[in-house]
Amino acid sequence: MSDPKAMNLRFPDPAQRAAIAAAAKQAGVSMQEYILSAAYDRATAVEQRFLEGFKVSMARSGAAFAAEPSSIDAGAEQRAIEQEALRELEQQEQGHAA
Repeated sequence: MSDPKAMNLRFPDPAQRAAIAAAAKQAGVSMQEYILSAAYDRATAVEQRFLEGFKVSMARSGAAFAAEPSSIDAGAEQRAIEQEALRELEQQEQGHAA
């Protein structure tokens, strides 16, 4: 049985393996540690990008909710006209029903 802590470091491209081995040696760490560190760095960079985008989105949403309805809703006047027309129709219906 293989060592559960060992990472399988097979590379189809010998030049890629050599480059990673040289970078790991220069950093003074094992290839496994170098690869895991690079993966962690990449994952945290993706996380940071996501969090920055999320903050921008939250700020935009907050601004939209904080804005006056008339400043973000071009149809407010139209809706008021429609509501008035609906009230008139309801009054007419009540008058015909009596």
